[in-house]
Amino acid sequence: MKKKLLVAGAHSGDFVWRAAGTIAKAIEEGAETLVIAMSYGERGESGELWKEDPARTEDSVKKIRHAQAQQAADILGTPIQFLDWGDYPMLLTDERIKQLTHIIGDFEPTVILTHSEKDPFNPDHPLAFQAVQRARLLSSGAGVPSAFKNIDPPAWYSFEPHQPELCGFVPDTFIDISSVMEKKIAAMRCMGAQTYLRDYYAELASRRANHARRISGIKDIKFAEAHQSMVPRVTSSIF
Repeated sequence: MKKKLLVAGAHSGDFVWRAAGTIAKAIEEGAETLVIAMSYGERGESGELWKEDPARTEDSVKKIRHAQAQQAADILGTPIQFLDWGDYPMLLTDERIKQLTHIIGDFEPTVILTHSEKDPFNPDHPLAFQAVQRARLLSSGAGVPSAFKNIDPPAWYSFEPHQPELCGFVPDTFIDISSVMEKKIAAMRCMGAQTYLRDYYAELASRRANHARRISGIKDIKFAEAHQSMVPRVTSSIF
């Protein structure tokens, strides 16, 4: 079965900060990828753009965010789809859940990566988690005959939130992104609406590599991204 990674972010920059390395690594290994941006983050995630020009409109900010995220996605080599659901607050409706369910069914991911269930500092991230949780269940049948295309249940992970200790995030999976870290750095440079996050996530990748080295004994891991599995994994061997 071909490996397929679906990364679903609440805002157009989320995939860059939290999963760009994992995306680039998956592509390096021959996987197919798709990024979903549920909103542009035009209201709550674009402070630097509003400071530059308070007269900007939401539509103009959306266009800038679209261009930045598209450039980052192109650097990583992944397709990206913008849903334009709005942010701060993002609202979930039955139609939006159906839309996401159809995207999952059409793409048939083997792995889904999205936000953590809790985030006391961001109103949209937990909603993105809920949307993915519901759409994943609907697309995999939820145990009964489904009105949607039925696919095998994808593995499901949360990527690392900005303040993990306050979000109930307990990393159990570390991805060695050393070979693609330059791509992540280049993708982060595209995100001009949140430049203050670039150094933070570069440092985080270095710190998570330290943890990965201690866990695995693999000495040449220089950069890593951490994720948390939301469902048990089934394998043929304990090894």
